[in-house]
Amino acid sequence: MKMVHFGKTGMTVSATGFGAIPIQRISFNESTRILRKAYDAGITFYDTARGYTDSEERIGLALGEVRDKIVICTKTHARGYDSVMKDVETSLTNLKTGYIDVYQFHCPDYVPRPGDENRAYNAMVELKKAGKIRHIGISNHRLVLANEAIDSGLYESLQFPLSYVSADEDFQLVERCEKAGMGFIAMKAMAGGLITNAKAAFAYLRQYGSVIPIWGIQKECELDEFIMYENNPPPLDDELMASIKRDREELTGSFCRACGYCLPCPANIPIPNAARLSFLMGRFPVEPYMTDDWAAKMERIKDCQQCGHCKAHCPYKLDTPEMLKAQYGKYIEFRQAHGK
Repeated sequence: MKMVHFGKTGMTVSATGFGAIPIQRISFNESTRILRKAYDAGITFYDTARGYTDSEERIGLALGEVRDKIVICTKTHARGYDSVMKDVETSLTNLKTGYIDVYQFHCPDYVPRPGDENRAYNAMVELKKAGKIRHIGISNHRLVLANEAIDSGLYESLQFPLSYVSADEDFQLVERCEKAGMGFIAMKAMAGGLITNAKAAFAYLRQYGSVIPIWGIQKECELDEFIMYENNPPPLDDELMASIKRDREELTGSFCRACGYCLPCPANIPIPNAARLSFLMGRFPVEPYMTDDWAAKMERIKDCQQCGHCKAHCPYKLDTPEMLKAQYGKYIEFRQAHGK
């Protein structure tokens, strides 16, 4: 397993990270087995969050006995002193540990700083002095805030979406973090599931030696695939670049990354999937999306209240209502073409 330095933190971690969002969806026995297999294969970097239901508990259950041999990153949605202090205690209990390696603000809509009225950053500083957290990080989907966090000099790591369909400006963050001595955690390395060529995704990001992709793993076969690439790194050859080019032509620009910040929707529209349904149907078996249940979900788009919540909260500045309308039209045409 390739190991890399995580910024100036002094930590050396596996170049392949484990993203622990998907393990919420499987049994505790299965998640324990997969997490232990990941550790046995040499993966030492695990990313989770208080907001990921019982993901922290699953990591604590599976890896508590090897705590001193792994790096755990978790996050808090808290934006105030007291709530940060409360959240960290819950995370420590869930993770069965006395400290968190990297504690991150989870996608705030501003960059927390010392002296802010809510004193959230001050809480982080006190927790670090007390030894309950070792490094302060921030995750975000907004480029302007990511750059602001780097410029602030207040953070030791940045977590940001990065894949081969990301914009050039996103990749510039990698160089900026290197110069600032910050660790870089790449989330959504598969573009929220729209990239289906894991080999190409792995090979492309492996060019960036300081980047730690956190691959979202739910199935043992997915873990096995990334372990295989780690043990035998695929070259970024003409075949993979051709695949990357095709995806870039289709996905670069206005497409939903399924970050979920548009939710909740007052009309109960499943926005993250509805807004990119044509992409999903072009990459996966269409049968699951041809059901009456999915047809009913897409019909909710006609009940859009034009409240503006989804558009205002999209970190990619997408016109979500218009995107939903377009996806609804494509879906109806697709169903009609298949006799539905």
